[in-house]
Amino acid sequence: MSISKQAILDAFHYRHACKQYDPTKKISDEDFQFILETGRLSPSSFGFEPWRFLVIENHAIRELIRDNAWGAKDKVMDCSHFVVILVRQPETLLADGEYVQHMMRDVHHIPEEALKMRQGFYRNFSEKDFGLTQDPVAFYHWACRQSYIALANMLTASAMIGIDSTAIEGFPLEKMDQLFVEKGLYDPKVYKLSVMVAFGYRAVEPKAKTRQAISDVVEWVK
Repeated sequence: MSISKQAILDAFHYRHACKQYDPTKKISDEDFQFILETGRLSPSSFGFEPWRFLVIENHAIRELIRDNAWGAKDKVMDCSHFVVILVRQPETLLADGEYVQHMMRDVHHIPEEALKMRQGFYRNFSEKDFGLTQDPVAFYHWACRQSYIALANMLTASAMIGIDSTAIEGFPLEKMDQLFVEKGLYDPKVYKLSVMVAFGYRAVEPKAKTRQAISDVVEWVK
């Protein structure tokens, strides 16, 4: 399969942080399943997929987001689909933990004779190379970085089929996380809020995209 380079660049030029959505336009189920699938298929460190995607259809939850997330207040009620991206808590990502063992055995299907070696690589990475187990905040941030790979892929995939999006960090993290927990959206021992994202169709055309020149952001080391 081959997609033209120009088609991909066109999607990047088309994509912008949509400020205002047309509430009368809805994404089809087929198209949104496609967007979610690009998130599901995204790469992650060690392939552990430390994310979960909550598609918020509940009107009251959307109002809660509107009233507490300043970056979402002008978007969450009008966009077609709104996704809250969670990441796994550090305690669930330990090398000896049930989730990591499940991923290696049941998802990756790593043979038992190779599993201990793989586990050892991850233990060395998390405990020594990156020192994640020494700092729960660092471990959480590492998981968030993985979720942003999935987020970016969903943003690009949506643009490639003419759908707009807005990645949203404009919210008080701890407060928003606690509000979601109080609403019973997830177990705080397992998940924590990472980032949110709106999808839909633009109500107005955006200004022309502006970026630094490639010579200002790329340096060739020879």
